Amino acid sequence: MFGDISGMMGKLKEAQQKVEETKKRLDTVLIDESVADGNVKVTVTANREIKAITVDESLLEDKEELEDYLILALNKALKRAGEINEQELAVAAKSGMPNIPGMDMFK
Repeated sequence: MFGDISGMMGKLKEAQQKVEETKKRLDTVLIDESVADGNVKVTVTANREIKAITVDESLLEDKEELEDYLILALNKALKRAGEINEQELAVAAKSGMPNIPGMDMFK
């Protein structure tokens, strides 16, 4: 009824390994976003780690404006990073999952 349990366990372990490899690779995927005509730029990894923030000196005089631009840029970058992260991890997990009828979680 359950088929080859040890084969399924091997596939699950393989899927877990692929997910871990994908997580490491996503540390190297950089996402750049900018706002305010390029006066604020942020770089994050696909694992949602901030790598760089660049601010044009013209924005240093208005603290509130700078804070608003930073929030906008970071939210845009983190949203894109989250989307990439979810897509890549779903592909990695699905590729290693055993075929269990009625258990397709990645449709």
